[in-house]
Amino acid sequence: MDLAQLRRDYSLHGLAEHELSPDPLSMFARWLSQAVEAAVPEPNAMTLATVDAEGQPRARIVLLKALDARGLTWFTSYDSDKGRELAAAPRAALLFFWAELERQVRIEGSVSRLSAAESDAYFESRPRESRLAAWASPQSRLLASRAQLEARLAEVQQRFPAGAEVPRPPNWGGFLLTPERFEFWQGRPARLHDRLVYRPAEGGHWRIERLGP
Repeated sequence: MDLAQLRRDYSLHGLAEHELSPDPLSMFARWLSQAVEAAVPEPNAMTLATVDAEGQPRARIVLLKALDARGLTWFTSYDSDKGRELAAAPRAALLFFWAELERQVRIEGSVSRLSAAESDAYFESRPRESRLAAWASPQSRLLASRAQLEARLAEVQQRFPAGAEVPRPPNWGGFLLTPERFEFWQGRPARLHDRLVYRPAEGGHWRIERLGP
């Protein structure tokens, strides 16, 4: 397989400054809605990048679960690698890639935990099987085998039998990223892509700048 010959020219759209909303969260919501309407698989899937104690960048795919005026929210185990990394260094970068629309969005900012009430409300909305799995999984910890994980799930199912409430584990909840930088990327022919960046400006406004592709 010759990876050097795998290429695709992007020609669906362009992105001009006058097409942008003054508010980047509104602009992101517009693009996310268009990805949903275009039936992009997992349109809320995003790469979450953190840094560990040695300064090693770490990245994984998680799902965006809420978007509001405060920022972007996802949920996980606080004892997972990403949870511990965010506790020690509460900053992160997010990346959305919608190949079918030839678009990327990069978002960077500070991260904080959601309130227990918000985490409880989301946990209660999850399917029962997912709530049980949150109790069973020692996320990011070593397992001897798949059988060990299934045995843990069986124990949890006995602890919370059918019809019993499954409360949120104390080590599981939500994170909120408060955005400080957005980049909207639209693929263009000959790799001359459009890259438009939002940065904070005075008075609570945002400054929009164009970057070289």
